[in-house]
Amino acid sequence: MPKHYRNKKKPFEYSKKWSLRSVFLLATLFLYVPIIVLIVFSFNNSRRGGNVIWKGFTTKYYDKAFNNEDLMLAFGNTLTIAIVATIASVILGTCTAILLWRFRFPFKPLVEGLVSLPIVIPEICMGVSLALFFSAMGWLGNTSDIWPFNLSNIMIAHITFCFPFAAMVIRTRLQSFNREMEEAARDLGATEFQVFKDILLPHLKPGLVAGALLSFTLSLDDFIVTFFTSGPNTVTLPVKIYSMVRFSVTPEINAASTILILLTLVLTFFALRIQTKDDSIL
Repeated sequence: MPKHYRNKKKPFEYSKKWSLRSVFLLATLFLYVPIIVLIVFSFNNSRRGGNVIWKGFTTKYYDKAFNNEDLMLAFGNTLTIAIVATIASVILGTCTAILLWRFRFPFKPLVEGLVSLPIVIPEICMGVSLALFFSAMGWLGNTSDIWPFNLSNIMIAHITFCFPFAAMVIRTRLQSFNREMEEAARDLGATEFQVFKDILLPHLKPGLVAGALLSFTLSLDDFIVTFFTSGPNTVTLPVKIYSMVRFSVTPEINAASTILILLTLVLTFFALRIQTKDDSIL
């Protein structure tokens, strides 16, 4: 067969290639253009955040956002809840993942289904059910005025729906673990704790980082569950932004949203760096 004929591509292959590129480009624009517009117009020198006419560059709305005590209090509450929920979710998720991966016991499929339940049920149902539970326990609306104990309801709610995600990510990482390494360590006289600390935990590190990042981001931007379980004196940043948007969209809201986006991007960057470093070592 002639060389020029072998290298010749059919028109269908060109059309398929460009159609896939077009779909990818449209999906990328659909996902990221609104975020870019929000970030850009957070620097717009306009009194209205919804104004799409560029009035000039300014950073005064970031100053207003950082000097807004209520907004900063909500931001501090959000970070506190996310950090506590992340730590608890990673610990519970690790224990759950190891339990489901290593042991066999009666009704194991039922337990796996219960662990996965918060992932698949609608978030509105999760918020309502937790609100009913806290109300039945007498906790809803009667939280302490002492910080951070006034955030306990939201922390419990966030741990409830975050730790199954961490458990699934960590269990996926466990599937690639070679159990012969555990057996070799035990043959050499290592205790169960030493096996976990020196053999299993280093292997789990990328999964732990991914589970922590996923839990943190889920807790950081949650609105529905927080809205149903928060008390009258507990406000998080998503709920605060929602209450501000109900009156009008201001550049101050754009600035606060941009700060939240940048925080998520920074955490994602460091998490990817840690995972890449661990994979290169392995």
